[in-house]
Amino acid sequence: MSEPTGLAGEAEQLDAADGLAAVRGRFVLDDVTYLDGNSLGALPAHVPARVADVVGRQWGELRIRSWEESGWWTAPERIGDRIAPLVGAAAGQIVVGDSTSVNVFKALVAAVRMAQEDGGAGGGDGGAGPVRDEILVDATTFPTDGYIAESAARMTGCALRPVAPAEVPGALGDRTAAVLLNHVDYRSGRLHDLPGLTAAVHAAGAHAVWDLCHSAGALPVGLDEHGVDLAVGCTYKYLNGGPGSPAYLYVRRDLQPRFDSPLPGWNSHAEPFGMRPAYAPASGAVRGRVGTPDILSLLALDAALDVWDEDAVSVAAVRAKSLALTDFFLRCVGAYVPDGRVESVTPAAHAERGSQVALRCEDAGEVMKRLIERGVVGDYRAPDVLRFGFTPLYVGFADVERAARVLARTLAG
Repeated sequence: MSEPTGLAGEAEQLDAADGLAAVRGRFVLDDVTYLDGNSLGALPAHVPARVADVVGRQWGELRIRSWEESGWWTAPERIGDRIAPLVGAAAGQIVVGDSTSVNVFKALVAAVRMAQEDGGAGGGDGGAGPVRDEILVDATTFPTDGYIAESAARMTGCALRPVAPAEVPGALGDRTAAVLLNHVDYRSGRLHDLPGLTAAVHAAGAHAVWDLCHSAGALPVGLDEHGVDLAVGCTYKYLNGGPGSPAYLYVRRDLQPRFDSPLPGWNSHAEPFGMRPAYAPASGAVRGRVGTPDILSLLALDAALDVWDEDAVSVAAVRAKSLALTDFFLRCVGAYVPDGRVESVTPAAHAERGSQVALRCEDAGEVMKRLIERGVVGDYRAPDVLRFGFTPLYVGFADVERAARVLARTLAG
């Protein structure tokens, strides 16, 4: 075990030089070291007043007039345009609403339908080639994505093949219709190669669907730059939208006229108040809507996104600090924790690391319970992983040093 002396002083210096340090004051925080923003982001301090206005004035006084006068009806697209620059997308391609699971289902079924419409291996050649009847899914995915993929496969008559992300290029074939992948692995924090894997999927004539839950708001994504077809993500982690805040769906602009949602609803109808018996899809990202928007949660998210605007926070700056925080945490763990007691399963290479550190520990569940009792909040994933999420908007280097120090003390008993 190396000598820990000096790390607390280094943390103080790093915090003093941190260009994002002032943003921390815009969140409701206490003496707890909160490293679970990859599960639920902290509360932006101005959100309660904004929500109170939505409830008291918009709902309480304007009532139904707020659909127009307060902009409720267009909120899913307007807020989608606010998220767009955080994931590298131009306006008009993201709609906010429903849960991540529902949006995964919409995106994956629509991807298969487009691929099958394109025909066989020629991709739009009128069917010259095998029927595209296979879906590849990240074998390490968050369980719900796997459940949804299995249901989507049954609905579309496809076979489902779980494949490790690194093995996707070799698994693609002329029967592959769609590939569902996670940008960052929820257990290990591994960042997968979105540009390379998207290009491989396209070269095979298939469509790529990306789950951005553990990357949006923590690192650059580049949806437009890399030609991603469809993407989904939650907003309650690094975007700090609040518990159960609505998810979002990205549909690349040139694919929008062909986006055939398996959940057509009155909100995505070309004439939503026409009450026509036959469905006619709206144009643009609106096709991703289904039913009435969840206004209270939606507008809480809208308020939370102000943090990015008011402080001119850039994703590039967030990513730089994220890597610095995770590097420093790994250094502190190496200095403070006895050799062999924990093992990092998060890649050391920056190009392969998200914004969390996962440590394998034999008694991880009990260790995390004791850490929380001592004021360091991370989380635990079965069977043996301690997860620590680093939200650069409000986590500082002193937090990181303290977390490693308390972890070492906890492991010592």
